[in-house]
Amino acid sequence: MVQAKSWILAKHFDGFPKDSDFKLVVEELPEPKDGEVVLEAVFLSVDPYMRPFSRIRMKEGDIMIGTQVARVIQSKNAAFPVGSHAVSRCGWRSHAVSDGTDLIPIMPDWPQDVSLSLALGTVGMPGLTALYGIEEVLGLQKGETLLVNAAAGAVGSVVGQIAKIKGCKVVGSAGSDAKVAYLKELGFDEAFNYKTVSSLEEALRKASPDGYDCFFENVGGVFSSVALQQMKNFGRIAVCGSISTYNDAAPQTGPYPHLTMIFKQLKMEGFMQSRWEHKHPESLKRLMAWLKEGKLQYREHVTKGFENMPAAFMGMLQGENIGKAIVAA
Repeated sequence: MVQAKSWILAKHFDGFPKDSDFKLVVEELPEPKDGEVVLEAVFLSVDPYMRPFSRIRMKEGDIMIGTQVARVIQSKNAAFPVGSHAVSRCGWRSHAVSDGTDLIPIMPDWPQDVSLSLALGTVGMPGLTALYGIEEVLGLQKGETLLVNAAAGAVGSVVGQIAKIKGCKVVGSAGSDAKVAYLKELGFDEAFNYKTVSSLEEALRKASPDGYDCFFENVGGVFSSVALQQMKNFGRIAVCGSISTYNDAAPQTGPYPHLTMIFKQLKMEGFMQSRWEHKHPESLKRLMAWLKEGKLQYREHVTKGFENMPAAFMGMLQGENIGKAIVAA
């Protein structure tokens, strides 16, 4: 029998998560039945959405939610032979039993020289989020100017690069000089450190004096309120995240530029990539093609060891990562 380790939510987070909010448990997995497989985690993802989802969808004692790239080590399911890989939503587990319905096979022609960890990043959920936000929500057009915050993260870094592929001007905001330098490497036209500028309003105006056609919003809070005032008339905002508010004990309220929304006739839409799940196979092929052509660059912040899942999660929430935060089991 296979021994499985899992991280559970020991206590709901009160503000920023701490070590005592997590607990590592061990169990023996049953032998797989007909149609089932036994999975072994290879790479695990830590993502900002896990913070609000833990509050909304989890109770104490539940296994932490999340995705992973897993290897099939036992199989009684012809669709997933031993040695094959899949993306699983089984959470923070070292091993798991699955009937296959919750598994997404790795694309059959995945290049051997591309790490499977990218199925959790640039050629996975974050990449899809970037692509759909740009194409389905914003409808970004050649020649337009796009603003993206948290721009050095897993989603934001792909957003900016896709916008450049489409012939747009891209302005990115990030939280360190190293991250700003990375954005310049990726081809962002303008980038600034929001933590060190004397005035966020002035920094946004300097980066694009004519304003912004589109805004890919990952942060929320004060940044959002200031940025909306820099939008052009009929501007579009895609709301992907609100990481600045995730650890607040109480929801933030105001100030919010309602009159700006009205007078500039702005369009704002929240979204999740799962809305376009029917497009995933073709969209992943497009992302992989751009990567192989050198049009999409990436970085990964890799933490080694399943035992370090909580540390990796908390580090990601504190902005320690450039690019996608990954745990190598």
